[in-house]
Amino acid sequence: MFAKKQFLYVLVFFYAMLFSETSKAQFVLNSDSTFKAGSPNSGRLWGYVFGDYYYKAHADPSIRGGANQYTGIPEKRNAFAFRRIYFGYDYNISKKFSAELLLAAEDNATLTDANGNTNTGGDLLGDNKLAFYIKHANLRWKNIWKNTDLVVGQVSTPAFPLLTEKIWSYRSIERTITDIRRTPSFDLGVTLQGKFDDSGNYGYNVMVGNGQSARPENNNYKWFYGDVYAMFFNKKLIFDVYADYQRLNWTDQFHHSRNMLKGFVAYNTPKLTIGVEGFINHGKRDVIGINSTNRDTTDANAVGLSTYVHGAIIKDKLRFFARYDTFNPDKNYDDAYTKYAGLTSNYDPNNKENFITAGLDYTPIKNVHFMPNVWYNGYKSESAAAPNKNHDLVYRATFYYVFGK
Repeated sequence: MFAKKQFLYVLVFFYAMLFSETSKAQFVLNSDSTFKAGSPNSGRLWGYVFGDYYYKAHADPSIRGGANQYTGIPEKRNAFAFRRIYFGYDYNISKKFSAELLLAAEDNATLTDANGNTNTGGDLLGDNKLAFYIKHANLRWKNIWKNTDLVVGQVSTPAFPLLTEKIWSYRSIERTITDIRRTPSFDLGVTLQGKFDDSGNYGYNVMVGNGQSARPENNNYKWFYGDVYAMFFNKKLIFDVYADYQRLNWTDQFHHSRNMLKGFVAYNTPKLTIGVEGFINHGKRDVIGINSTNRDTTDANAVGLSTYVHGAIIKDKLRFFARYDTFNPDKNYDDAYTKYAGLTSNYDPNNKENFITAGLDYTPIKNVHFMPNVWYNGYKSESAAAPNKNHDLVYRATFYYVFGK
């Protein structure tokens, strides 16, 4: 009920903006080119939607995968499902200042993995109803100094949304490899987004935030993000290096933290894109080793590598995409323990994973996509005492459309 009331208030706000005498002049009569030029008192509504008809052909009986898309969904289940609905409003206050508001409705399921961990789908509503929440709400101060913007509020983090997700280009099919493990895609804080040159071939993004996405802060520790990128050969060859750090619990007796280092390289053209993204995530005292006589917290080094390709078959009408990921949640796995339990719920430390997706992208008109695809995630137990291999397999017909952009 509370979420519905929030949404009604936002609709009333949009209605007032669109149909007041002032906004008629400021928004309704403004062209998109006027908005893009940064003209004062110009704005636009925009959004996109994607979802699927899916059929789960095989289910892992051990219900592994944590917060993965189809963990816990039974075999032979078929359904129509939205996975994301965006509704945003961008507004130029002046040449120097702009504001962004983005509402998101995203799929959510409450699941329990093999370790007894409850997954509520990451940074989503927890009432099992598809409803909007506030994902972005920020103020941008453009060119606070040359080629650098200051952004305050809830905003995309430097982790992947600003660059690597755009090169992958198929968020409507699956998250990037770091997004799957719930590195925050957005956060509440302050960020600098800058370029080292006028053409934008070299740049950086740094941010400090709560580390809680849309949730209120619940500790005294902040999440520090940063990346630098370089583009060559008319921005066809792209390199990006990203790092982050957050303390999770810090006392004289227990030092618990995590930090990620990620690298990305891609060759990107309209005809063909090839990308490779890899990370190592160090969790200090982040897992609990368990055996018949002992429980102890240990360090964990999770590593992941994603490789993909997408390209044109028929210009502006038909494309293909394919991707393969490998993920090892703990390179330090020790068979002295019969089982590990994760303190960071985004990682199941007991199973390696291999992810595969492939499909076609048919675009009858610009901004409308129909994409038949296959979604596969394989699991292999890390424990030599209990080897166990299985997988989840899903066939999907995905649809995706964009409006207002």
